[in-house]
Formats: sequence, C-alpha cells, structure tokens
Amino acid sequence: MKAPATLPYRHVLTLPTVPASVSLARRTAQVAYAGWDIRPSRHVLDTALLMLSELVTNSVRHAAAVAPQLTVTYAAGQDALAFAVHDRHPHRPDAASFTDGPGGLGLIGELTTELGGAFSVLPDADGGGKNIWIVLPTRPGQRGTGSTERSVRGTS
Repeated sequence: MKAPATLPYRHVLTLPTVPASVSLARRTAQVAYAGWDIRPSRHVLDTALLMLSELVTNSVRHAAAVAPQLTVTYAAGQDALAFAVHDRHPHRPDAASFTDGPGGLGLIGELTTELGGAFSVLPDADGGGKNIWIVLPTRPGQRGTGSTERSVRGTS
C-alpha cells in the first residue's frame, strides 16, 4: 500500500468543528476524487465516505471543546485513495480501538481491513493533536502490504 505522502494528488480542507462539517467533508471527497479522475469501485468509494464521515463525526463530538477547527486531507493516485482527519485534541486512539473497539473506530478498523487498506495515527510534534490516516486500494481485492499500521510516531 502506498504511503499517503507518495500519492500524487492532495487537497486540504479546514472546517469548523461543527456537525455540518461532516457532510461538507464527504462532498469535498467526492469532488476531489472525481476531479483527479480517480475512479475507485463504488464499494470502495461508499465505504471510504462512510469512514470519513465517522472520523469527522468523532472530531466534532470529542474535540470541539478544545479544537475549534479540524482539517481533512485528501490524497490519491491511480492505485490508492487516502484521507486524514486532524484535530488538536490530545487523546490518540491506540490500535486496539481500531481492532477490538466498539463503535466508530472499531467499524473503521474492520472496514479498512476488509478492503485491504491501512490506518495510522500520527501525533502532532507537540503531542497536542493527531492525524488519523486511512489508505485504501481503489479496487476491491487489490491488496497492498496486507498489514494494518499501528500507532506511528512522528509529525503530522
């Protein structure tokens, strides 16, 4: 699976940490991927939009009190699409949240694995926030490394 940094297309969107940002993040994803002529299977795109919605919703629900804004980064190439949601809440979910956790992150982990993708949680350099990245192959059954990244140290 390609790392998000190696994908040739990128778009960054900063939004207020409010419920209306969920639908705007989804619509922007659809427009960005179509504009780059990235044509994932319908199943991959629908699943990616669901996961993106869940990540933005998590930021709205849990980070709004400390983070008035969130940032969504979209990236893509012919073989993969990726997105990240960044907020400045200091809590960073661990790998167990994506593999054994109930609710949204558990669902995201399950869907990412089902599609042969990867997720990572990248902390801000100052520890005051994080990026949660999802990378998915554009076609079902297309497998990358087959591994799911755990928490990764570094800067976002």
